[in-house]
Amino acid sequence: MAAEAVAAAEIHGALARLRHATGLPVAFGGLVEPGRPHIRISELSGTATPALRSLAVTRGAGLGGRAVALARPCAVPDYSRSRQISHEYDAPVAAEGIRAVLAVPVVVRRRVRAVLYGALRSARPLGDRTLDAAVTAARDVEQALVAGDEARELLAAARTGPAPAGPGAAREQVREAHAALRALAPRIPDPALRAELLAACALLTTPPRAGGVTLAPRELDVLSWVAAGATNATVAERLGIGPETVKSYLRSAMRKLGAHTRGEAVSAARGAGLLP
Repeated sequence: MAAEAVAAAEIHGALARLRHATGLPVAFGGLVEPGRPHIRISELSGTATPALRSLAVTRGAGLGGRAVALARPCAVPDYSRSRQISHEYDAPVAAEGIRAVLAVPVVVRRRVRAVLYGALRSARPLGDRTLDAAVTAARDVEQALVAGDEARELLAAARTGPAPAGPGAAREQVREAHAALRALAPRIPDPALRAELLAACALLTTPPRAGGVTLAPRELDVLSWVAAGATNATVAERLGIGPETVKSYLRSAMRKLGAHTRGEAVSAARGAGLLP
């Protein structure tokens, strides 16, 4: 699945959650097209007509274009009568029958990558609860896009193959990349990209010995970060689990590896070809 398709699926899911959380009858959105100064509306939820589908909203124009230009949420209680925005898109908005509209940009690394809209079919102010829910939905998409970007960057680095086995900064970078790839994989919604990430992890290690020790995925995730020098608190933060859970996985890995210390566990895992 292409990166754009994955991003579109994230937007679609966020729109559904936004409607569920707020009761908004209509939500829609789309990506800022690379190299072009507009948003392409591709995802519709609750719409009654195709009037908004594939609409190209130029930066600075209309409500969504204003949200892109300002890189912040914008809302109007009555779209067609608002003096805060330009009115290039009044016809499709009227055709869909929406009045009160909000637009929230999805900002990744200081660049607006997408816009989420929510709308009512009546003219009235949209409350703080609705705006907060829209911002939360946008943040969810931001996190998914960041995860995808990080995955592709790490994959590009991993495809160069493992670094020499000796000590040094290059070797430590490989170990950090391995830990980051394993931590990132569960956050990737695209199964093909997730599988590619895990395959890239294998490129960074030596082939495991037949009949050797086998660690559960989470045990290996924890040990990967320990090998990169992370504390239990840092491992917990990176993997989104509690510190006590980290300790439990680490104890289990140590027992399987016949190790008595963290250092022994890492050394044994490297000897077994489980870690770079």
